[in-house]
Amino acid sequence: MKTILTTLSDHCATALQLLRLPRAHLHFDQSIAPANVRATWRYFTKPHPTYKLIQNKSWGAALIDLHRYPGREAYFDSIKGKHGAAGQARRARAHGYRLVTIERNDHIEAIHAINASTGARQGRPMDQKYLQKQLHFEALDNFRYYGVLDPDGQLMAYANVGHYGNFHAFDQLIGYRNNHGIMHMMVVDIVATLIDHGLAHYVMYDTYFGALPGMRQFKLMLGFAPYRAIYHLK
Repeated sequence: MKTILTTLSDHCATALQLLRLPRAHLHFDQSIAPANVRATWRYFTKPHPTYKLIQNKSWGAALIDLHRYPGREAYFDSIKGKHGAAGQARRARAHGYRLVTIERNDHIEAIHAINASTGARQGRPMDQKYLQKQLHFEALDNFRYYGVLDPDGQLMAYANVGHYGNFHAFDQLIGYRNNHGIMHMMVVDIVATLIDHGLAHYVMYDTYFGALPGMRQFKLMLGFAPYRAIYHLK
């Protein structure tokens, strides 16, 4: 009986947490890149694979409200401290790592090496699509492709970021495991760049509640918080 009551209590607590989430209106603008924007909107709003009555990426979307920050320094200040990512990013810069935009076809071997560097991430096996070498990448008009280079110019991590309307979203984010803070630096500097450009209200990093504890902690360190996303298509 205790187990049943505990389970019910957990479900009720989760339901209350979801109902209290702040709302974010995310607008898809088809004029940016019609095919990709429509396809992404369909994916985000399709029925959730487990909870069919809700949309796939609606409850618990991991977002940063970029309008909260008048500049990148304000964002850096918000992620300082013991559980913030600013220190990790600073450590990576001190080791000579830097964020750049990349042409992925110039880094075919390096991207494959990163993808195949471990068989599992966050306790889950790597998807087979990452383990097969991709010989050519097509660049989408609404995407920016970022990489982290070490002091010798070697690609150590990369991220694909899509622009969909009043928000950007991380599509892929992967790198070598090391203790230099390169993943924190990559996300922090991308978010800071979006703040500088003022092109979006929000940036999204998938969902919060569907992530494993380590990934949830990573997102919190970077300033992401769970929202109820309400999607619009124009």
